[in-house]
Amino acid sequence: MYTQCPECLTVYKLDARLLVPACGCVRCHRCDTVFNALGTLAEQLPPEPFTRLPEHALDQDPPLADVAVFRPRPPAPEPGPPPLVVDEAVAAEAPAGEDFSQLTFTPAFARRRRRSWRTFAWVSVCSVLLLGLLAQLAWAERDVLVADATAGPMLARACDLLGCRLPLVAAPDRLRLLARDVEQHPTVRDALLITASVRNDAAFGQPYPVVTIVLSDAQGQKLAMRRFRPEDYVGDTAIRTRGLAAGATTAMVFEVQDPGQRAVAFAFSFD
Repeated sequence: MYTQCPECLTVYKLDARLLVPACGCVRCHRCDTVFNALGTLAEQLPPEPFTRLPEHALDQDPPLADVAVFRPRPPAPEPGPPPLVVDEAVAAEAPAGEDFSQLTFTPAFARRRRRSWRTFAWVSVCSVLLLGLLAQLAWAERDVLVADATAGPMLARACDLLGCRLPLVAAPDRLRLLARDVEQHPTVRDALLITASVRNDAAFGQPYPVVTIVLSDAQGQKLAMRRFRPEDYVGDTAIRTRGLAAGATTAMVFEVQDPGQRAVAFAFSFD
């Protein structure tokens, strides 16, 4: 940058650091005049010949510095007492110029208490919805839960305490045939009376099964077959509804038509 002494018109080349100590004032090396170098400060010299450098007015408003390259981070505020919040309803009703010394204030801990209550209400609603969803899933998978070796006994004890009854789960493979017998029907001609003793080895109650009886000859050829539904051999509706309790044993009686002397064997199956 360049500047010019106003007395002797000598032009000097300056470094910006020379303008800092005296706020832009410098001393002419030739005539010893002290002058404000900012008045004729120029980035480059005009084409020769020239006598004076253009002068700048120094009494204008300061220009705006708008291209920021660095901004320091503000210091963290020191911890202090929580601010007091003016009740908005009271502040809105108060006219201008009125004494605000009687205004009520809402402390920060009261606002935190309201937020805590809203959070508690939201968590409670979510918990109820989650329990409802789990209950729906448990009802959809009730057969699996009741038949489970761990969950089944727990549900049974809970139902005993609550006075409810678990749904019956069909598990025909857990039914054991303890004894069976066949004889001529005492009152019906050309009929057989077949009896069977069956035990429920499952750890849970199950409905009465569909029983299939197959009569065969000495060579194993099937001569007759019949399927008995629970209502065919259990006449009492209440007993059918209760089903076979865990570990319970029941006697089943079936009436079938006698296929003749060739029927020497019979077999049971449960569905």
